[in-house]
Amino acid sequence: MVEKTEQASEVEAGIGASGAIQRVFEALSSAPRRRILAYLAHSSLTAGEIAARFDMSKPSISQHLNILETAGLIARERQGQFIHYSLVENNLVNTLNGFVQDVCPVSRPLKRESKALASGKSEVPPAKPQD
Repeated sequence: MVEKTEQASEVEAGIGASGAIQRVFEALSSAPRRRILAYLAHSSLTAGEIAARFDMSKPSISQHLNILETAGLIARERQGQFIHYSLVENNLVNTLNGFVQDVCPVSRPLKRESKALASGKSEVPPAKPQD
């Protein structure tokens, strides 16, 4: 079962909404975090699988994942020894972000790559978006 973050629960309860909104905007202000959301558009990924798509350290990726999770945009689920990250589908921000990514020339290749990876094509070269 996917763990629900405390902040996502606050938003659902209507408590701390302005703080939650601030966390969402902070999370979306970063190009790498928007790319992570695009990669998670079609399937869950481990931190290692996400890190393999970036030219940055794993601790940096972990920090980005924590910010996205705190904002309630992604959730993590332990599967054996791995933690899989996925989009929180019922989040309005993710719905709007998905729509924007469909028309964004930077995110479109990332979503195609995500879809190809989810459908089982193992040798998909990473998309090279322009940040």
